[in-house]
Amino acid sequence: MTKIIFYITVFILLCISKMQAQDSNQKGEQAKKTFESEVKIISTKIENITKEEKSALKIEVEAVNVALENGEITKEEAETKKQKLAETRAKNIEDRVAKEQENLKNLVQQKVDGQITGLDTIKKPTKLILKWEKGDKDFVKESKPEKRTTSQFVLAFGANNLVTNKAVANSDFYYWQSHFFEWGFTENTRIFKNHNLLHLKYGFSVMYNNIRPTDNRYFVSAPNSQTNLEVFPYELEDSSFKNVYLVAPLHLEFDFSGNKSNYGNSSFSSHKGVRFGIGGYGGFRIKSKQKMYYNIDEDKVRIKTKGDFNTNDFIYGLSTYLGYKETSLYLKYDLNPLFKNNAVDQNNISLGVRFDFN
Repeated sequence: MTKIIFYITVFILLCISKMQAQDSNQKGEQAKKTFESEVKIISTKIENITKEEKSALKIEVEAVNVALENGEITKEEAETKKQKLAETRAKNIEDRVAKEQENLKNLVQQKVDGQITGLDTIKKPTKLILKWEKGDKDFVKESKPEKRTTSQFVLAFGANNLVTNKAVANSDFYYWQSHFFEWGFTENTRIFKNHNLLHLKYGFSVMYNNIRPTDNRYFVSAPNSQTNLEVFPYELEDSSFKNVYLVAPLHLEFDFSGNKSNYGNSSFSSHKGVRFGIGGYGGFRIKSKQKMYYNIDEDKVRIKTKGDFNTNDFIYGLSTYLGYKETSLYLKYDLNPLFKNNAVDQNNISLGVRFDFN
């Protein structure tokens, strides 16, 4: 009898254990299904938020159009109202989606280890920018993925001169009549994926460095392979010496535009705040040309002379800029002298304004 009771007891215990295991598995599956269904509900809510706000925006804009057609408001007032309505709806999307994302975050934190699968397939909400522009039909534009590299057209101009004996004072060239001009294209690459401060800026530019001698002088190539300033025998209306270069600039740019947050995600933009760049350039000379304008009696004489004038065929130097948005104060200095064999080295220096147009 004792053995029978023992076997019955073991059998009952095994049944209880098996039932408990089955119940535990059912609870796990139920918890898993509950989590997935909650995630799906939140995702659906996020999608519906965007649809609701877009629909509401369309209705509001149609009301503005009706008011415009009835002459109740001007065209300018209509444009302003549409823009404000779009901004309000965009803010609504951002606030409402942020709340749902917080719910999703709390749900994940409450998960049970080992009971969640397929979480990586949850898509983040699409970032949307709502704004009114002429020609827009639904006033909704989907933002594109952030680009780490952008392109700019560069335009710069200003005063130009030569540094002689490490000084620009008492120069042999006019300060304001001597000038430089530069144009080119650059690529601007954000160095760090998740931070907007440091950028690498590179590309190519064409530089025009122009100087105008004082005291009725012009450049003469002497037999000793030097280029000297000499007084011209007639009264000069204008005397200028221009060198053109093709260079490859390279700058480390500090962009203080900052980071932006859209629906919990960081986004970046360039040339929206204070910028500082420091670097240099290197390249080669394309051509050199001297122009002289003067009069003999009633005859106007124009002389244009092309040649190398003993100038260096290559150029390299340092440059820096500091500005706000696309406009900067720009300084560049040639490390190698303008002329090859002159007894005194003279290095080109330029100071002006620079524009980087995205």
